[in-house]
Formats: sequence, C-alpha cells, structure tokens
Amino acid sequence: MAAVVREHAKPKNMRRTLKFLSRYFKKHAAVLTLVTVLIVIGAGANVLGTYLVKPIVNNYIVPGDIRGLVHILAILGGIYLAGVAATYGYSQIMVKVAQKIVQELRDDLFRHVQTLPMRFFDTRTHGELMSRFTSDIDTIAEALNNSVAVMIQSFVIILGTFAALLLLSVRLTAIVAVAFVGMYLFIRHSGKKSHEYFTFQQKHMGSLNGFIEEMVAGQKVVKVFNHEEKDFAEFSRRNRNLQDAATGALTYSGLMIPVIVSISYLNYAISACVGAFFAIAGIVDLGTLASYLVFVRQTAMPVNQFSQQANFVLAALAGAERILEVMEEPPETDNGSVTLVNAALSPDGTAAESREATGRWAWKKPDGTLVPLRGDVRLNDVVFSYTPGVPILKGLSLYAKPGQKIAFVGSTGAGKTTIANLLNRFYDVDAGSMTYDGIDVRDIRKDALRHAIAVVLQDTHLFSGTISDNIRYGWPEAGMEDVIRAAKLANADSFIRRLPEGYDTVLRGDGSNLSQGQRQLLAIARAAITDPPVLILDEATSSVDTYTERLIEAGMDRLMEGRTVFVIAHRLSTVRNAKAILVLEQGTILERGSHDELVAERGRYYQLYTGQFELS
Repeated sequence: MAAVVREHAKPKNMRRTLKFLSRYFKKHAAVLTLVTVLIVIGAGANVLGTYLVKPIVNNYIVPGDIRGLVHILAILGGIYLAGVAATYGYSQIMVKVAQKIVQELRDDLFRHVQTLPMRFFDTRTHGELMSRFTSDIDTIAEALNNSVAVMIQSFVIILGTFAALLLLSVRLTAIVAVAFVGMYLFIRHSGKKSHEYFTFQQKHMGSLNGFIEEMVAGQKVVKVFNHEEKDFAEFSRRNRNLQDAATGALTYSGLMIPVIVSISYLNYAISACVGAFFAIAGIVDLGTLASYLVFVRQTAMPVNQFSQQANFVLAALAGAERILEVMEEPPETDNGSVTLVNAALSPDGTAAESREATGRWAWKKPDGTLVPLRGDVRLNDVVFSYTPGVPILKGLSLYAKPGQKIAFVGSTGAGKTTIANLLNRFYDVDAGSMTYDGIDVRDIRKDALRHAIAVVLQDTHLFSGTISDNIRYGWPEAGMEDVIRAAKLANADSFIRRLPEGYDTVLRGDGSNLSQGQRQLLAIARAAITDPPVLILDEATSSVDTYTERLIEAGMDRLMEGRTVFVIAHRLSTVRNAKAILVLEQGTILERGSHDELVAERGRYYQLYTGQFELS
C-alpha cells in the first residue's frame, strides 16, 4: 500500500537537533578546534589585509615612499599567503572529519534500525526509510563538507569587518550599521521560512521515494491491472507536493543573495558619497576612506556566503531532524535472561555445558540450570492484537511435542501467520503465555530464541551474492560440505549443479535469475543449514508448481525428522501427513485432529478439503 502523505508539521526543536549532532562533534573536538583556529586565521588575514590599505595610502603612497611601500607590500603578501595556507589546511582537514562524522552517523542509524521491532517496519515504506540513509544523510554530508566552515569564516569576516569599520570611522559606520540590521532582519525572516519549506521538502521526498520504490518493485502487478494512469496520477500528486515545497524553499533562499547584494550596493553608494564629503571637510583622511570603502565593498561577499550556506545548513538540520525521529524510536525490548549454549547430553538425558560445538543445545537459566533443547512448544490462553481493542488471537491454546508436524489452516485473517510472528517474538502476547521446552519465551533472549527457530516465508528474499553465500546466511561459518548437505536436504542440490557456475552462481535482483520454485528451495536450504529444532513454513509451497511442491515436501519430510514443524498452508495437500491439523477461525481453534480424523468429522476441514468451503 502506498504511503500516506502526512500533514505539514512544525519543524522540530532546532536546539534538540543540534544537541543530537553535537554528540558526534564532541568525538572530534580536538580536530574541529584546529579547524576553527585555521578558519579564524584565514578570515583574520582577509580583514587585516584590507585594514592595511589605510597605512599603505597614508604612509607610503601619498608621501611617495617607494622603499617603504615595497616593504609593506611584502608584509601584506605574507599575511595573505598565511591566510591561503590556513584556508587550504582547514578545507582538507574538514573534508576528512566530515566524512568520518557522516560515517559514524550512518553506522549508528543502521545499527539502531536493526534493533527496531517489526511493528516499526510494518508501518513504513522501504523508500521512506531509505531516504534517511540517502537524501537526509547527503544533506548533512554536504553541509559538513562545505557549508559549516564557510559559515564560520564568513561570520568571522563579518565581525572583523564591523570592528575595523568602527576603528576607521564611527560616523560612517552608523550608515553600515543600518544596512547590517536590514540584512539581519531579512536573513532571519527568510531563513525561518526556508527551514520550514526545507523540512517539508525532505518529508515529501521520502514519500515520493517510497512510492517510486513500490512501483518499480511491483511493475508486473501494475501492468497486469492496467494501473499505469492511476499510478501516474498519484505520482504526479506527490511530485507536485515536492515541487511546491522545493519551490518555497528555493524561493526564500534564492531571495537572500539578490536582496543582500542590493542592500550592500546601496550601502556602498551612500558610504562613498558621505565619505567623500567627510574627506573634503577633513573629518577623515584619504587612507581611512580608501580602506573603509574597500571594507564596505567587500561586505556583501561574506554576508552572501553566510546566507547562502545557511540554507544548506537548514536543509541539513531538517534532514537531521528526520534521522533523529528514527534514532529516538524505542528499540525492540529484550528482557530475557535464558541463553542458548552448546551441550553434551548424557545417557540419562541430563545436559552439561560444552565449550566445543557438539550439535546439541541446551537452555541455560541465570542460576546455571541447563534444560535440553528439544522443541516442545506450547501456547496457553494466548490473546494478541496488532491494534489495541481488535484481538487477532482470542485465548488460543495449543501444543507441539518434539518431532511433531503441526499444520494451521483457515481463511485469511484467522491468525495463522500471527502465531509464527509470536513464536519468533516479533511481537509479544497481550495475555497468556508461550513456552519453549517449559520456559516462557519472554524469559529467553531473542537472539537465542531465534537461533533455535528457522522460518521459511512465502515471500522469499535472497541477497546479492552467490548461491552458497545465501544458503550459509544463517550460519556464516558453515563450510562448503555443510552448504551442500543443506542443499541436498532441501532437494536443491540437483538444480544448483545444473547452473553454469553451480554453487558460485551470483544471484541478482533478489534471485530474479532463478524460478520461484528454485528460490523457495534455496530458502529451505538456508533454514536447513542452521539445523533448527523448530521449523516454521509459512505457506512455503503456495507459489510453486506441483512437481516442485513434491520436491519441497520430500525435503521437508527429511528435514522434520526429530524436529517440531509448524506448517501454514492454503494447499491442504501439503498438510495431510501432519501429526495434527488445527483449523483456525477468527483467532480461535475450530477443529483439531489428523487429516483422517477431521475428514471423518465432516466439519469445516471436510468442507475445505472437498471444496464445499473455499479459503479466502
């Protein structure tokens, strides 16, 4: 479903955003201090060089002192050379420290996103999240690389210029002060409006990116349903929202330079005219007037630079606010204390912890007690709802003993996939309990719990890389022998070996160079290599042909030996050999039994099996 465009919200507290960014600046305080010193040196050289125009004119040009003029010009050249060196130094250092800060920010964002609960991802589009890592991070990188240093330099030059003007002539500076106040008021107003529109621009860009990502990924569906015109209309609407926000941002930011330049030109003209009368009246000398007018003429450049770079900084702050929103999302809670350890089992069934891999596992409680990992799963009066007040599971109770194959059937929305989500603790129950080998799953650390459960989803996701890399995704340390063994177990080895590069075949576009059935077999092999005691198949055969379905079933029959298997299926032919079949309806168990028992009861399962009642 396309993302809903949110209403324009007021920008977040800028102080809070700056405090968030300051955490990264503090890590590089020494280097940033050096950068600031070099910036001040570069800007100071500019101001001092201009101020020296006064003694050069009064002391050397007017008296005609050629030797003194050459000497002072050499000093002036040294000052400007020092400024150039300082500018080059801080620009090179700032690039490195800026990229380091951006890297740390991107690392922290990705690390935090990985800790967020599934509920967070279920309520956001991929494109919306991707815009945090792309456009928002890019605006921050651009600001750190260029804008921040230029703003500091411009600010120092503005302060130095104003101080020099006061030293040269307090009377003439009153004219400049009025112009500075006008520039300040305009920049403040324009900057505020620009910040608002840049915030809107980032939001609409994320919405547009999310929509594009969905449309590109779903082009086959778009074409099948002739939805091009409606999708283009929706795209145009979102694009217009982005256009309006960008136009507003650039309108106000674009006004800054011409307005400030116009004010500075007017200021220069007035200062030149008044200064000429002052020079004729003997109020100021010629050198003072020359130096003063150079300062006035240069006033526009730092103010322009400051205002222009301020727009980039405002855009970066808008992006940082959006990143901060994600960073402030509460991570997935994990209060579990029970861990999973390698274990050696004695003949009487007791377990002892082992430092070496034994192929056997045990739950280790905080008091050191070991409980052998067997795969006994039970749900006791479980109540759960995705939306408060709208329960999906209503007092559900079931059990699965080690090695049993339990199947869930029922119409869409009955709660089948919800049970799989709860088994993995993607969500926690509202009431009741779920136990694994007699231990409440809320007491088990999530990484330990998920290590003991493997899931094969209907929507298979393969990663860029070789086939062997995708199979060993759940066990990165697995050797090639383990990869091949898992592939054979899933009946995937034969088709893999027929590929030109075999296990070294590189997958592209989520495995688009394989058929749906082949992708599903790889997903099963990926689950098999982890050797899990509990396996969840969430409609794993719904998108494959009959022949591939038989291959999968044969692989599953071998894989389920000694394991607890939960099967969620629409095709009832895939669950006939299940130990128990549970017919779910509106979050409750309507029927339970084997295939033959349920057919004999001639209830809902019988209606489903004979086609008198269809799954929807």
